[in-house]
Amino acid sequence: MGDYVLGLDFGTDSCRALIVDAQTGEEAAVSVADYPRWARGLYCDAGANRFRQHPLDYLETLEQAVRGAVSGAGPAISARIRGIGIDTTGSTTCAVDGRGVPLSLKPEFAENPSAMFVLWKDHSAIAEAELIDRAAKSGKHPDYTKFSGGRYSSEWFWARALRVLNEDPSMAAASFLEHCEWMPALLAGIGNLGEIKRSRCTMGHKGLWHREFGGYPPRSFFEAIDPRLGPIHRSLGTENYPSDTEAGRLCGEWAERLGLPPLIPITVGAIDAHFGAVGGGVRPGRMVMVVGTSTCEMIVGPRPEGPEKPVRGICGQVDGSIVPNMIGYEAGQSAFGDVYAWFRNLLLWPLEKLLPAAEAGDLSPRVKDQLKQELAKKLLPAIEGEAERLDPSESAPLALDWFNGRRTPDVNALVKGAITGLSLGTDAVKLYRALVEATAFGARAVVERFREEGIAVEGIYAVGGVARKSSLVMQVLADVLGMPVAVRKSDQAVALGAAMFAAVTAGLYPHIPAAQEALCPAVEKTYSPRPEPHKTYNALYARYRTLGAFEQYG
Repeated sequence: MGDYVLGLDFGTDSCRALIVDAQTGEEAAVSVADYPRWARGLYCDAGANRFRQHPLDYLETLEQAVRGAVSGAGPAISARIRGIGIDTTGSTTCAVDGRGVPLSLKPEFAENPSAMFVLWKDHSAIAEAELIDRAAKSGKHPDYTKFSGGRYSSEWFWARALRVLNEDPSMAAASFLEHCEWMPALLAGIGNLGEIKRSRCTMGHKGLWHREFGGYPPRSFFEAIDPRLGPIHRSLGTENYPSDTEAGRLCGEWAERLGLPPLIPITVGAIDAHFGAVGGGVRPGRMVMVVGTSTCEMIVGPRPEGPEKPVRGICGQVDGSIVPNMIGYEAGQSAFGDVYAWFRNLLLWPLEKLLPAAEAGDLSPRVKDQLKQELAKKLLPAIEGEAERLDPSESAPLALDWFNGRRTPDVNALVKGAITGLSLGTDAVKLYRALVEATAFGARAVVERFREEGIAVEGIYAVGGVARKSSLVMQVLADVLGMPVAVRKSDQAVALGAAMFAAVTAGLYPHIPAAQEALCPAVEKTYSPRPEPHKTYNALYARYRTLGAFEQYG
């Protein structure tokens, strides 16, 4: 029996544990556990753009998912797990004490949303991001946002830290940790904040770290914004690490809780989309779209011989953030699958509000919930089946995909989605197709920005749940882009990327490209662009850009 590796993927809604054969990439077992508090909507306020997750959700589902995978693989395979790779959403940060423990795990802060993890999609820090952005562009020093797309985002580390400090000044936070930094330290039993290895991925893309600045901007920069950021800066140290680095080894306590052998090496963590890019086969010229609730468009390039050229309006470029020893470029759309989920929930409103309740003697709460869940599963597939039969039309409704602000190109959390061209003949199918087209137009804007900035995009790999489940979305994407979109044959590309890093950290492969060569899943289906729809979409895309300019500038 050969060697195996474990990939742990903490997504927006659930924890996923994947055990794979380290020689072939064949799945030995996979197990998924949903976050229980998040599923009930606790600690969140969508109207205020506040989305928080309790660390207990992560801890409980970690045990459930890993034990499920270990049980599915069997003891012989589980005993041969040689490495553990971990990815999480990001930037997803939490205030911690001097031991690196999230403050919400302390009794006095157990129900305080400010002490919990601030999820990537939380946009409550818009004002704080503006402060950081203005300071960076003050002319008193280099523009520290130049390698972060040229503007600081409310989705990123420093804005979130300052937001939490403003929300509850009573919390004595020794520092803030990204979820992908906390989890490896937790499993390794590291109880000292200074010993936790910070992630190159998060600190580069979300924390303003770059080699040209000698690391982070100086402490004086942050103290001028708010003196409370000075100690946070000091707590970061000067180093961070790419994910082919060992963060520690599985401690005895967690080995017992998870049913694994102790002392398994654990990778330095990273953001899920970056590991998804690796699992999807990213390489120079080949972009990977990680298509989920949001979408990240990821690509890599060689290190330049001279000065590094900043790419305008993306989510950052960092040496070693995706593939070690290469520049990783991150772009994205703040809402993709979330747009479709919004539409589904809109249509499901009558079920929630108007179905007879138990007190009327008609439906018990259990039956009502079962009925709602069953219809929720069937609703979008049924609409998609009808929408696939529609031809794109310049007279159809046109939508703007900025339902959760805009990430790329040119981050702006204040812009909103829009729909125009409605008539009394617009039905649910036509409106849904317009939303699908809007997300594809957003992806085209990302690709065009890369090309304008001299980054070649010669092919697209798509991974993630939406990529495999929706032929409509993928075909529209190919038609809008005017280039083939190849879907990888795996639902686990992100966890597989984590497993690839685990294999390299364990010494089973010399570097990530070698692990990709051996373990990347095959292409399941390629969607080719159709000439006539592409022609129509060229005209619609021009209207999309005009609508976007009107929405942004009025």
